[in-house]
Amino acid sequence: MDGGSVLYAERSKRKTEKNPMIDFADSVNRSMVGDLSALGNGGGLTKIITLVIIIIALFILSRYSY
Repeated sequence: MDGGSVLYAERSKRKTEKNPMIDFADSVNRSMVGDLSALGNGGGLTKIITLVIIIIALFILSRYSY
């Protein structure tokens, strides 16, 4: 490991020792909000389907909003 990752690991370990529930809180927050970056991490088909759904949703919203 290089120096930067060692410092990051030590800092992360100290933060967890100070507040042991921080990892749990991060997990709960991510599960409740959702991870939108997961949509972009998929393959080409996933990106196309997501884009089509977004376009249809925008079309419906623009069509029926006054």
